[in-house]
Amino acid sequence: MTHTTVDISPPTTDKEYIEAFDTDTNGTCLPPLATAIGYKLRRAQLAVFQDFQKSFASVKLRPTEFAVLSLIAANPGQKQTEVAEQLGIKRANFVALMDCLENRGLAERRKGDIDRRSHSLHLTEKGADFITEISKLWAQHEKRIIDKLGGEDNRNALIALLDRLLAPKKRTPLPRR
Repeated sequence: MTHTTVDISPPTTDKEYIEAFDTDTNGTCLPPLATAIGYKLRRAQLAVFQDFQKSFASVKLRPTEFAVLSLIAANPGQKQTEVAEQLGIKRANFVALMDCLENRGLAERRKGDIDRRSHSLHLTEKGADFITEISKLWAQHEKRIIDKLGGEDNRNALIALLDRLLAPKKRTPLPRR
């Protein structure tokens, strides 16, 4: 199978971009959905999540739970607030998510030594075994998605493009008076 590589060179000029839009008879300038970035990203997310749900149905694991377990496994002892922030999850929602993982015996919260109000997160022994089990499912899921993209090079290009979207906005310093 031949794989095409995606060009991630800098975007075209604003003028070239705007000319790509069709103006309808009412004079509005809206792109066809097939070229709308947000629409395509959402559809792609749904496709990836559907494959994820099929892949992990046997272990009853949702994408957010997977992400939390991955972060805890990669860096045990992080505070609840740190993990929630990394995932963009509100504190109240994260507490409920951790309750679920604790009830399944996969993770635990430990009170901090210095600040007893904060909790560090750790995998349980069962959780560590679970990570080993789901790693195989993850590899199969990821391979299917990479194959759909046309190979590792396209995966890497997509990750680079998504990183551009996720990069913090550069701030222009205000002139000093």
